[in-house]
Amino acid sequence: MKTVKIKKYSGELEPFDINKLINSLRRSQADENLVQHVARNIVDQVEEGMTTKKIYQMAFNMLKSRSRISASKYKLKKSLMELGPTGFPFEKLVGKLMEFEGFNTQVGVIVQGNCVSHEIDVIAEKENNHYMIECKYHSGQGRFCNVKTPLYVQSRLMDVKQRWKSQVEHDAKLHRGGLYTNTRFTTDAIQYGTCVDLMLVSWDYPPQNSLKVRIDKAGLYPLTALATLTKTEKRQLLDKGIVLCKEVYENPILLEQLGVNESRQKKILDDSLKLCSAINTLI
Repeated sequence: MKTVKIKKYSGELEPFDINKLINSLRRSQADENLVQHVARNIVDQVEEGMTTKKIYQMAFNMLKSRSRISASKYKLKKSLMELGPTGFPFEKLVGKLMEFEGFNTQVGVIVQGNCVSHEIDVIAEKENNHYMIECKYHSGQGRFCNVKTPLYVQSRLMDVKQRWKSQVEHDAKLHRGGLYTNTRFTTDAIQYGTCVDLMLVSWDYPPQNSLKVRIDKAGLYPLTALATLTKTEKRQLLDKGIVLCKEVYENPILLEQLGVNESRQKKILDDSLKLCSAINTLI
């Protein structure tokens, strides 16, 4: 096969890498025969200058025609970007992920610092570990979380810690800042965050416990991943404060309230259950 260059979201051209496509398909937990079938079809259709967005859409459609659950997992990154326009659904998702990891969490809390008050996206506590977490949500591809954000998180943490030093109930606690983003960190953001001991979590960082890995382990997929819901229905559910497939499955009355017919309700609930109960062991 001759080298074909494709266009990334940034506009840069790069050689089409079939192995990269196969790895992304395997992360969807699709059957290996289906993975190879989709990959072969993409290879046959890819053209010089084709966008990665177009290739993604082709692969997604092929998966969806054979396995809706695999298609939903394959579109996880895009599903996170569909949670907007506000960042609150993403904050709620992060809170739920930390609950799954054994933390007691609060979302959207006003905390008084030494100098000013701060609205903290997520506060998470487990034993003596006390985290103040900022959630940086982006709705578009190609956006990065640069060093300004961890600098901002650290400065707020320092102000709040100064206040907490005077409070007896905080004496034995280890106070730490955290930063979650649904996109990626720049190199200097990781360098600074690591230096000041922030907990950093992005779409692909840290490699063994990134956002995508945590979501797969917990089965806490956003409802925007459901291929059986329309865009309008997803937006209506998000407007009601519903974020996760798990919440849809546990509250079937929501679908009835949206006017979804019984046959579609069954498909949506079946897909929701399969997504929220699946645990991915792939890294």
